[in-house]
Amino acid sequence: MIEFEPFWLTFKLAFFATVILFLVSIPLGSWLSKKGNIAKTCVEVLVSMPLVLPPTVFGFYLLVAFSPENAFGGFLDHWLGLRFVFSFGGLLVASVIYSLPFMVHPIQSGFSSLPPSLKEAAYSLGKSRWDTLIHVLLPGIKSSLIAGVILTFAHTVGEFGVVLMIGGNIPGKTRTASIAIYDEVEAFRYGNANVYAVILLILSFVVLFTMYWRNRRTQQVRIL
Repeated sequence: MIEFEPFWLTFKLAFFATVILFLVSIPLGSWLSKKGNIAKTCVEVLVSMPLVLPPTVFGFYLLVAFSPENAFGGFLDHWLGLRFVFSFGGLLVASVIYSLPFMVHPIQSGFSSLPPSLKEAAYSLGKSRWDTLIHVLLPGIKSSLIAGVILTFAHTVGEFGVVLMIGGNIPGKTRTASIAIYDEVEAFRYGNANVYAVILLILSFVVLFTMYWRNRRTQQVRIL
């Protein structure tokens, strides 16, 4: 029997992770787009680590860090009342960290592509940094923002290793769609697994099609 709760949990996780990363990645991407030094290079490497680090390795260290048995996890649990292990909050924290490069890199590239004269012209007209960011810079990297949002959302929907390690498999709490597929295969219910997989496959196609179509339309408008 197919349950829709894993899909609801998956989309909820992807939505909140995307919103958080969108707000975090704009200042971070802007900072990284400027001429760098060793500190910026180190930050850029840390941001990019999830691209090469196996999800299970990343999830394992998050599990160890957030475990109440360890100093950091114990501090969060005892003093702040936060327990990230085997909880939706843990899934959200892990997803935000692991999907970070999928939001930061497009936004960083977008800021890097803007001519410096654009910001200088805005300042010369008396616009504040906030007005320049909201009304000048962000509209100029609209396609990069859309690409970052779509890629982050799609990547979070498809996460498995990190989600399984930090959240386990608790129905209604941490059992996402990707884990539901794993469960059905383990139980030899290939028909149910196929239904879950087809829904995620269709979703991935729609998301990527939207991104490519939107970017193509943006390029055509610029040409015209």
